Amino acid sequence: MLVRTVLTAGAVAAALAAPAHAQEHALTVPGAEKLVEARLDDLTTAGTIASGHTVPADFAGLHATGTRNPTGVPGIQLDGYFPDTSTFNTNNGWNHDAQFVIRLPDHWNGGLVVAGSPGNRRQYANDFTISDWALGKGYAYAATDKGNSGLEFYKDGRRPGDAIAEWNHRLTQLTRAAKKVVRKRYGHSPRRTYAAGISNGGYLVRWQLENRPHLYDGGIDAEGTLWRADGPNLFTYLPAILRAYPSYAATGDPSAHNALLKAGLAPGSEFLWPFHDQVYWELTQRIYREEFDPAYTGSEADYNYAARPKKVHRAVARISLTGKIRKPLITLQGTYDSLLPISTDSDVYAKLVRARGKAPYRYYRLEAANHVDGLYDTYPNRLRPLLPCMRTAFTALESWTRNGTPPPKSTTLPRPTSGDLLNTCSLTG
Repeated sequence: MLVRTVLTAGAVAAALAAPAHAQEHALTVPGAEKLVEARLDDLTTAGTIASGHTVPADFAGLHATGTRNPTGVPGIQLDGYFPDTSTFNTNNGWNHDAQFVIRLPDHWNGGLVVAGSPGNRRQYANDFTISDWALGKGYAYAATDKGNSGLEFYKDGRRPGDAIAEWNHRLTQLTRAAKKVVRKRYGHSPRRTYAAGISNGGYLVRWQLENRPHLYDGGIDAEGTLWRADGPNLFTYLPAILRAYPSYAATGDPSAHNALLKAGLAPGSEFLWPFHDQVYWELTQRIYREEFDPAYTGSEADYNYAARPKKVHRAVARISLTGKIRKPLITLQGTYDSLLPISTDSDVYAKLVRARGKAPYRYYRLEAANHVDGLYDTYPNRLRPLLPCMRTAFTALESWTRNGTPPPKSTTLPRPTSGDLLNTCSLTG
């Protein structure tokens, strides 16, 4: 199980109420209903965990122990929220959704990185994986809780699909606001803006580059969730996994094993299946089915998406992806991903992009990487973390969008047999 540490809401609220140093700038975030400004000696997690300007529970389990991050980035942090009617997010003691964080380093490189949270986590979920790295390179950084969070996120909105549709709206809203904040803080707008995200955050990157390309110069999509009205999507493979796994787990039934592989799980990833059965599969199927098909009352294992009413498919279509990206995008996914199997996800999205996309694209399949890097700590001899490759890809995206230097060709990257897997990655294999 993932180990989760919790900084109490009271501690965070106290930290936000009493910033480390007196404020030097009266910044505003357009459209924000609540805003707290703090000048910090260190905007990275090395500083914000101690000062109370992050919530470690938001990013627990998303990185491998031993991952090295930059530290010592002074600047301004803005915490706040946009108007919203839902109250899933308890961070900062606010009990209010549409929370965001914006970080403005003193030594700015002219760029902005914007992210949406993975899974059903909140605005600090990318602090260790994306924010620290971006700040260390001199970028301003902004992230959103997507407007709803937690295991009952589907209760937000008035009709099926509303909760996830809000995710896209909130990232667009924050990107526009963050650009104006950057202009106010530094005297000019960002020269380049990148979207970056993992899992559901990767889905947001895809959607933004398809639907709001004018806001970005490019994006990094790590194992983004694929939604397609006619499939594949979560509902076209998770019920099949739920039906077959109990028999396989009990007896090793070869026919059940074949059914699991047919559903999309990769040969060789069997050692990860017990964890995913305990933590992810049924829960994921249920909460997303509640979002799109709340009228269904049967077993999750018996769910038949193809046979469900057209209104369910229309709800999925509202938030579906097309592959028609309009700015440079780099996608990465692990071949051992046992939550969003690569054969039903990024392999499919890459084909969509190549068929319909009008922008440069690269796709790197990472042999033996899985969905969460925290599992590398348990299986260091069998897995590889994805995060180092995401960071290498980001550097490649910078060169691609700045001076036209293309990244290495799309490929499957073998798992390295030596070297520092935690902190290095070559996109040439």
